[in-house]
Amino acid sequence: MPTERDRLRVLLVDDHTLFRSGLSELLERRGIDVCAAVGDGEEGCRLAAELAPDVVLLDLRMPELDGLSVLDRIAALDLGCAVVMLTTSSDERDLVTSLRSGARGYLLKDMEPEQLVDALAAVVDGETVVAPEMTSVLARVVKGGTVESDHPDRFSSLTPREFEILRHLSEGQSNKEIARELGITDGTVKLHVRSILRKLEVRSRVEAAVIAVEERLFQR
Repeated sequence: MPTERDRLRVLLVDDHTLFRSGLSELLERRGIDVCAAVGDGEEGCRLAAELAPDVVLLDLRMPELDGLSVLDRIAALDLGCAVVMLTTSSDERDLVTSLRSGARGYLLKDMEPEQLVDALAAVVDGETVVAPEMTSVLARVVKGGTVESDHPDRFSSLTPREFEILRHLSEGQSNKEIARELGITDGTVKLHVRSILRKLEVRSRVEAAVIAVEERLFQR
């Protein structure tokens, strides 16, 4: 049985009172500590700094200070907590902008409770989570590309295996999925991902994936 200290701590920021209340109860029943649930972006930023949660679950569409603005502020504070967008928007621009801004996940509000709990655990374990419905959207953006490359040589230091793993990262795959597809261990994938982040001078696999999307690396 996990102790209070071991429990995953989540800060919920969403302007819909009923959704906020229902989700808080749902998460608490599944052993997750909702350290605060607020409906205001400014308050969310303050509490993120004050409470140091493991994960901030953040709505995208909010009045006054919207989710992307909150995400930018939390990223600037460098608090060490993961931010996961929980939204109704399936717009690919919202997805790519959120990941580019440092979100560690992009989930849709109609997902099953157990899927959400599993996704939060994966984020804390260092993975990037994208709603299954959005994985194909991200893959389409990867294939089609959105921006011409300004830095054609920025990936030249990657080995062929690292380049291959980066392609899987850009498609939203987890370490386990990559390991299974390439026939290697999870630990080997983690080592390659670490090397990719170091060579690209980014802090997260999300940043690496979004750069790959923007640079049109895997356009067919």
